[in-house]
Amino acid sequence: MPIGIDDFGKIRNKDFYFVDKTAFIRQLIDSPREVTLITRPRRFGKTLTMSMLEYFFSIEKESQSRHLFDHLAIEQAGPEYMAQRGQYPVIFLTLKDIQNPSWTTWERMLSFIRLFLAQVYDRYRYIREKADINEVQARLFDHVVQGQATEDELALSLTNLMAMVESYYGRKVILLIDEYDAPIQQAWESGYYTGCIGFMRQFLSSALKTNNTLEFAVLTGITRISKESIFSGLNNLDVCSVLRDQYAEVFGFTEAEIQELLETVHHGEKLPEVKKWYDGYHIGCAEIYNPWSVINYVAHDCQARPYWVRTSGNSLLRHLLSHTDELRIQMIQNLLHGKAVRVTLDDSLIYSEIDQDPGALFNLLLTTGYLTVEKVLSLSDDRYALRIPNEEIRKLYSTEIMNSLGKNVTKNTFDDLFDYLIEGQAENFALQLQQLLKAIVSVYDTANKESFYHGFMLGMTALFLEKEYTVVSNRESGYGRFDLAIFPKDKDKAGVIMEFKVAADEAELQEKANEALQQIETQEYITEFQTRGIHNVWKYGIAFYKKKVAVVM
Repeated sequence: MPIGIDDFGKIRNKDFYFVDKTAFIRQLIDSPREVTLITRPRRFGKTLTMSMLEYFFSIEKESQSRHLFDHLAIEQAGPEYMAQRGQYPVIFLTLKDIQNPSWTTWERMLSFIRLFLAQVYDRYRYIREKADINEVQARLFDHVVQGQATEDELALSLTNLMAMVESYYGRKVILLIDEYDAPIQQAWESGYYTGCIGFMRQFLSSALKTNNTLEFAVLTGITRISKESIFSGLNNLDVCSVLRDQYAEVFGFTEAEIQELLETVHHGEKLPEVKKWYDGYHIGCAEIYNPWSVINYVAHDCQARPYWVRTSGNSLLRHLLSHTDELRIQMIQNLLHGKAVRVTLDDSLIYSEIDQDPGALFNLLLTTGYLTVEKVLSLSDDRYALRIPNEEIRKLYSTEIMNSLGKNVTKNTFDDLFDYLIEGQAENFALQLQQLLKAIVSVYDTANKESFYHGFMLGMTALFLEKEYTVVSNRESGYGRFDLAIFPKDKDKAGVIMEFKVAADEAELQEKANEALQQIETQEYITEFQTRGIHNVWKYGIAFYKKKVAVVM
């Protein structure tokens, strides 16, 4: 299995398993669009596919690619298509490495971009020496390759390189940009979005709009950045998002391809397990499996576990937990219980609206692969039902995401927390919860509303207790509505009911915790437990103030 190998030539020249996606080349040749943007989740084969395009079209790789496409779909499409192999100058950039959580300023990211583009230019020194270029182009080339270019010069560097390449080869240039939005998402997460988006707008738009040196361009990413105007005025842009049918089967594996793979390795009986764990993605009308996870599954002797880890999206899930109101709490709960949420989506993204517009956040969770479309409710109104796609992603919600909340916070932290909760060890539960809040303070520095704590506790309990318990939020019982209840599926076990309060200051914590416990008693919230035949119930009054917590039971 070609784990982590995204060079098409290496896969074809060595004994690696390869799923033929070269029909995509024919589709591109037949397409009238000059610029194509394809958005898919991380690790869905985008870089490998772009490498395939480079090998096919590149005039520099003509001798290397001579036999790479033998017996594949593009060869079978006919000689008119194969005649275009090795006929174009190709510039292939992958921006997925221009992201690092340690970069805390735009200047730090720009410094890396300067080094990155210097390396790109260095590959084209032969053009600097031999091409018919003017003095301005030569000076800009020298500044970039020597690592001395200004921000403005870097923003125009791609357009300049394309002009020089066209001059050298006498043919228009094919431009391939992989993970174009990786720097933009990193900048949004790290707080220097404005600087990055301004640079990327100039860097990309000058290369893609009214550029006479461009034959065609293909861009991949996880999102379409819209209102920030990266693509404004680009009338030749064809956006192929996860909501569209076009190129639906190019990235990821279809069920027929999965079946053939499993039969090849003599594990055809594993199809139901693979389907449960790694299927569930809907690209347009196509049912698609996560390719990274499947090849890892096969490589690890068909052991089902989460392989799609360390991917983009963790901060988005923290946003989902930390920016809550009662309605979004209910949406989170539905997702964690395997139900769908209904949202209005746009296949373009506005980062500035993620905090205010639930649709923007859920759209990003969809494009990053943490949700998928269950059903199109109204195509004309862009209304969709979304759900967690498969068992792997459910596991990631409870492990990868929770592990990333803070230093020294692991799944064991939560397992201990809930052991104390279910066993009625209030003091230990309070101490563990206190440590957890202290560890993740950065997630909710400015949020001290009850809704945040409610959503946070709901998210944790629903993730970690789903197998043996039913977690219910904001349900009427007795004379009011409890905040959170945990009903054991085994009626002989104890249930848990929790009421949350937020104190105005630390001195008020104990009073608020007592008030919460008294509310459970006076409102007779245990009525629902009695109705279900559960007679043993731990009652917790919990009060929060920023990083502090008080618990009475």
